[in-house]
Amino acid sequence: MKISVILAHPDAESFNHGIAATAEAALKSNGHEVFFHDLYAEGFDPLLSAAEIPKGAKLDALTAQHCAEIAAADGIVIVHPNWWGQPPAVLKGWIDRVIRPGVAYEFIEGDGGEGVPAGLLNARAVLVFNTSNTAAAREREVFGDPLDTIWKNCIFGLCGVTNVQRRMFGIVVTSSREERAGWLREVAETVDGHFPACV
Repeated sequence: MKISVILAHPDAESFNHGIAATAEAALKSNGHEVFFHDLYAEGFDPLLSAAEIPKGAKLDALTAQHCAEIAAADGIVIVHPNWWGQPPAVLKGWIDRVIRPGVAYEFIEGDGGEGVPAGLLNARAVLVFNTSNTAAAREREVFGDPLDTIWKNCIFGLCGVTNVQRRMFGIVVTSSREERAGWLREVAETVDGHFPACV
């Protein structure tokens, strides 16, 4: 299987990088082809220009590569911190530029864009791993867990992927080495469960 792994965290020493590396290693160990992108490290430009909005617009080489890979992916893994209940700006820009018409979704004939799009992604599953310094109960009760809604309903659900699983790890800032090691084992087990070894 072909799996896209998208990482969005500016600190190369972050726990997010540990999560992404663990997911990548588990996927490769299971025999999958991995498209790995550290958006900060590769300097991905998050700004969507007016010229790039229309379906079929000319894209720069890096964005075109991302689009081709996400369209071909049998699975997707997203790793990012929870910043103000949202993904980091570089990842939001990646969504704007890569999860685009003709690649991830399309509107049916006669729909001018005001309706519900038809999903085009081939991915059978999406795993989203987040880190947070907010307690899970507070996230749910006070903020309504916006990241769950964003990834499941506002993005991948509209692109044809019904199996979207998200796991939030926290509180990271006060976590112990043992807790983080346990979380990384959980990442590997989750990846194995959704993308088992190729037969």
